[in-house]
Amino acid sequence: MLTEKEMINNLVDSYTNLQRIKKANDTQKELDYQIRVLKAKLESFCIITSELDIN
Repeated sequence: MLTEKEMINNLVDSYTNLQRIKKANDTQKELDYQIRVLKAKLESFCIITSELDIN
């Protein structure tokens, strides 16, 4: 179970990542980068992301 501080930290990370995408000169490039980072984090916890991808 996450602590309240961990949940707040996760929400702040999500908010700042969305702001980065919104303000990026190349939004698609920034979005791709954010997805790569998140996939790496999920896979470090043995979560297979290929089943979550929309084709």
